[in-house]
Amino acid sequence: MTTTTAASVEPTGLKRTLTLGHIVFLGLAYMAPMAVFDTFGIVAEVSEGHVPLAYLTVFGAVAVTAWSYSRMVTVYPRAGSAYTYTRESVNPHVGFLVGWAATLDYLLLPMINALLSSIYMTVAFPDVPAWVWILGTIIACTALNLSGVKLAAQVNLGLVVVQLVTAVAFVALTVKNIAEGANGAVVSLAPFLVEPAQFGGVATGAAILALSFLGFDAVTTMSEEAKAPRRDIPRAIFVIVVSAGVFFIGVTYAMQLLFPDVAAVGDIVGASPEMARYIGGAAFQAIFIGGYMVAVLGCGITQQMSAARLLYAMGRDGVLPKGWFARLNARGVPSINVVLIGALAATAVFLDLFQAASLINFGAFVAFMFVNLSVLCTYFRFRRERTARAIVGWVVVPAIGLVANLALWLSLEPSAMLVGGVWTLIGVGYLLWNTRFFRAAPPALTGPIEAEREAITPRA
Repeated sequence: MTTTTAASVEPTGLKRTLTLGHIVFLGLAYMAPMAVFDTFGIVAEVSEGHVPLAYLTVFGAVAVTAWSYSRMVTVYPRAGSAYTYTRESVNPHVGFLVGWAATLDYLLLPMINALLSSIYMTVAFPDVPAWVWILGTIIACTALNLSGVKLAAQVNLGLVVVQLVTAVAFVALTVKNIAEGANGAVVSLAPFLVEPAQFGGVATGAAILALSFLGFDAVTTMSEEAKAPRRDIPRAIFVIVVSAGVFFIGVTYAMQLLFPDVAAVGDIVGASPEMARYIGGAAFQAIFIGGYMVAVLGCGITQQMSAARLLYAMGRDGVLPKGWFARLNARGVPSINVVLIGALAATAVFLDLFQAASLINFGAFVAFMFVNLSVLCTYFRFRRERTARAIVGWVVVPAIGLVANLALWLSLEPSAMLVGGVWTLIGVGYLLWNTRFFRAAPPALTGPIEAEREAITPRA
């Protein structure tokens, strides 16, 4: 007869340790309040000085999609996000392809985060090689993620506060400069007014800015680690989306008023540090860069955490090798996935910020579209309720979200569509191999959770 100790038993599931506050701050850290500064120069250029309007455009699509996520997380409170929702409500094979497409942005976001750390720190320390900042960021984020989700969440709480203080200081100095008429700035609605011929550039900018809102999507991957997922995840989604939307639009409005022509700054990619120097001098530029590095750390922790859990969900379902991707360490962390994401992030030295931002959003918009579609399929396949309220919430709103996200997806850069299409074809090839050309039965579906059976039942 053999005995086992608690320490020797391998965890069989993720641990429920996250409260609403943890989830909200993890989502905000993933989005990084200071992410508003990342792509300002690029989007200001492609939208011809209409960054706030681009943010308002993508905010509308994201807000509707957030509603759909809140519906799905109450029905399927599990890790996996869009992959799980599509798998359970549409088709297991389609769910795999959506998850495969979504992994593109989940896997690449830590790369961009590391790349941005080198861009900002090179402004302050031009003699230090970029790879030092890239690897330093990746190592720190990987170490914190391996320590456990609760510690990572607690660290992020402090990091988000530092970001908010730095961002508010930036806005306050920008408003002060506008009030003093610096750079000829005057208060107007010009950043929101656009000629019809210019809206194509605004749509392209909005498509790039979708990555700023990915935090609300990321928190759904933590459903199995939330203490009350059906209550707290939907609440967190709306808190994150609304607060981020108001913040992003307000900050970029002030920035665009002071810098209507971003080309005057000089460096389009590194425009924000140059703006910080303009509004507050060299001292504030140093504070701004320091605050941004805090944002990089907080963002990197959560990005790596979410990507690891998406791979865990796909591995647990057997669509990726279970022995690798579904394994948890003694702390209940999918450590192999965490290390893999960190290794991939190290390729940031080869990325271009503009193309990488567009490429990330290929998978994001695919996920957004299929989450909206999953709501529609869940309604028609499982729900009995046919009231006007149910039709609006389960049909009209997600249909609007589906169309809006499709339009933005089609506005992505051609190179992003090409690479994203190739990535999808690789996924199709893997699916064909894994299912022996669909001869193997797909994973069994579990359907809506038991608590929903009374309201959601299969139609005869």
